[in-house]
Amino acid sequence: MKTNDRLIVITGASSGFGMELAKEFAKDGYPLLLLARRIEKMEALNLPNSMCRKVDVTNKEEFEAAVREAEAKYGKTDLIVNNAGVMLLGDIASQDAKEWKTMLDVNVMGVMNGMQIVMNDMKERKTGTIINVSSIAGVQPFGNHGAYCASKFGVTGLTRVARGEMSPYNVRVLSIMPGAVGTELLEHTTDQNIIDGYNQWKESVGAVNITANDVARTIKYSYELPQAVSLREIIITDTKQDA
Repeated sequence: MKTNDRLIVITGASSGFGMELAKEFAKDGYPLLLLARRIEKMEALNLPNSMCRKVDVTNKEEFEAAVREAEAKYGKTDLIVNNAGVMLLGDIASQDAKEWKTMLDVNVMGVMNGMQIVMNDMKERKTGTIINVSSIAGVQPFGNHGAYCASKFGVTGLTRVARGEMSPYNVRVLSIMPGAVGTELLEHTTDQNIIDGYNQWKESVGAVNITANDVARTIKYSYELPQAVSLREIIITDTKQDA
């Protein structure tokens, strides 16, 4: 195992991309702050050199307190992966507006909170990396994805703005845009017909082989390149996905 001393903060670390990221970074000995609402899932990983905290990313004070606690132990944050997100699919004309708000709060405000918590220190140190997990739905539309697309287009746009603000300080701001991958995201959708339709669509476009670990390893690769190398935006899909 390699030994690294740069603190990695991962939100949404209790499942999917976040959990796989935690495992991959742990292999190389990075100190980790793992954040999610389901702390038992993170603690069950039993990863070395890690701190797990139950955090709602929409609560900036709670979020920041956890980051400062980890920094007091491990040193300043070198990478934050703003991965926490929800996908509640629905038709715009009939979907409950509460579901829209949930997605916009978690997927956009949660990301903005994470960025702001680390930005000023990274600017002062003139180094650091911010990686925001957007989606292919953040660059192209999909049916029944109205509010989800709105949130992920938002992440894509704010990442581009933040990149412009941070690049003069040698801080990288990257956007990762996965296509259809098997994670727990779809389980949050409440309309069974939409769930069935999504799964049928996924099969039809061939998005069946790519895994959350594939995405996690891609994210880790983009971070471990030299600080002067910025893979600004990465769209990653199953090779067979054609939409």
